Amino acid sequence: MKIKYTLPFLIGLFILSCQEKKVTRPPNVILIVTDDQGYGDLGIHNNPNIITPTLDTFALKSIRFNNFHVSPVCAPTRSSLMTGRYSLRTGVRDTYNGGAIMAASEFTIAEMLKKADYATGIFGKWHLGDNYPSRPSDQGFDESLIHLAGGIGQVGDFTNYFKMETSYFDPVLWHNNQQKAYTGYCSDIFTDNAIDFIEKNQEEPFFCYLSFNAPHTPLQVPDKYYQMYKDIDPSNDIDAHLLPEAELTEKDKEDTRKVYAMVTNIDDNLNRLFQKVETLGIEDNTIIIFMTDNGPQQVRYVSGMRGRKSSVYRGGIRVPFFMRYPAKFKDNQDIDQMVAHIDILPTLSQFCSATLPQDRKIDGRSFLPALQNETLPERIFFSYWTRKFPELYNNVAIQKGEYKLVGKTDFDASLQEFELYNLAEDPFEKKNLVTQNEEKATSLRTEMDALISELSSAPNLVNPPRILVGTPFENPVYLNRNDASGQRGVWNQEQVFSYWKVDLEKGVYNLKFKFLKPLKGGGEMFLELGKGILKKNNLLAHTDLLEWNGVSLPQGPLDFTPFYSKERHSNYFPLWVEIERVD
Repeated sequence: MKIKYTLPFLIGLFILSCQEKKVTRPPNVILIVTDDQGYGDLGIHNNPNIITPTLDTFALKSIRFNNFHVSPVCAPTRSSLMTGRYSLRTGVRDTYNGGAIMAASEFTIAEMLKKADYATGIFGKWHLGDNYPSRPSDQGFDESLIHLAGGIGQVGDFTNYFKMETSYFDPVLWHNNQQKAYTGYCSDIFTDNAIDFIEKNQEEPFFCYLSFNAPHTPLQVPDKYYQMYKDIDPSNDIDAHLLPEAELTEKDKEDTRKVYAMVTNIDDNLNRLFQKVETLGIEDNTIIIFMTDNGPQQVRYVSGMRGRKSSVYRGGIRVPFFMRYPAKFKDNQDIDQMVAHIDILPTLSQFCSATLPQDRKIDGRSFLPALQNETLPERIFFSYWTRKFPELYNNVAIQKGEYKLVGKTDFDASLQEFELYNLAEDPFEKKNLVTQNEEKATSLRTEMDALISELSSAPNLVNPPRILVGTPFENPVYLNRNDASGQRGVWNQEQVFSYWKVDLEKGVYNLKFKFLKPLKGGGEMFLELGKGILKKNNLLAHTDLLEWNGVSLPQGPLDFTPFYSKERHSNYFPLWVEIERVD
């Protein structure tokens, strides 16, 4: 018997077969991070003195995570954000002092998404290593436009350092590892290039990491934005109990005006970016995340919380986190469950069907269940920060459920010298319960001890990452002050003992040693490499650049220690060193 098919039936069958073959495209990801913007630096967080209409509107259309935590300072937050791991596991222990280089063995969000056929780009601040093999291009990014070190014009950013008060304008940046001069204000430049990246890659899944260096110091902003705030008192119309305990000084107020101006500039830039996403018709299938990296550096309104940048109190580690993914989740909702920077990588793994590494411990977890109205299991969240290496019980905290134990004390402190807070009842961390609840404090201290011991013995901390010199992947190599180890707090001092941890390829090199100020002639230039020492008399007077050509350097992991000596006990450390292999 011959079956006859009607035309509508055949058309329907064709449509059904096409639908069955249709593959849903993975979502795009735009991750926006600002630098040193505190929880209170947004209009939506009850700040009547700041102008942030774009971010306020975005937040109202987003999923707002009201209990989101990061590390107390920049580089540790960024390493945890990129890897889903506590920063000490990655080798990142500081913001400079050689402690802001992430081990090349770490697996980043960019690497994870690149393996899932995403185009990947970073625009702005990296702060996890300026040399091979720790640059963005070595860690999964197809395109990178970054500044060096922790901020434009900082001592490690030697291409802009000498511009001082104008470093944020017309900066020299590094595009795909090559120096390039740009015209304009830094936040505008990074946004322009992020938008270009999105336009170029709109036909395929992409990951855009827009990581502003503002409103970090130096507080430089186009005058147009400063004029919006020049006459305001940033403490106006805010309840006194929500302001810092000490009255704001005139310097505090002026710093705040500049910070707010920098934030408003970012707000305008994000308006341009959001409009582009909408115009391209990719808004529904694009995950957009906005967050900041830690609390404010300067004294100002931080929604009544205690502490600011560098502190393990909530003012230092609780930050804004807004997320939109219209194709999957309802807009305009609040989530009060505790979430952190270490959770971003495992969450994006689920959203983007990208594979997590199985050969290492991931400290974070996906917060997808919270978006599905499920309660996340109770867990520990660890916070710390001190200069150089962790200091036992100094500026360290552990949070579990409603309780948080804080150590701001000595290494041999008794339990009574710690602080215990019930965050559900005391979100401003004012009522220390350590004597009333010794059982809880003891339990949390035991868990704190175990975690400190585990993290302090992390392989990348015990054997810190080294800069590889002499490879074909980077030549010449520039060693900058941000990555110099040695004396605690080495910055722009002339007379300081310091060195760079390098892994040299045996070869012939040309070396340039750049100093902060011209040297006096008649001294000696030294280069210590492990047990080997090279010395050369300097006959030049009033020069800030010494050059050695055709120098044979040995193989191996070594401490690269250059210094100029004119008189006894007067040794001068270079601002930066250029090492070019020529054989």
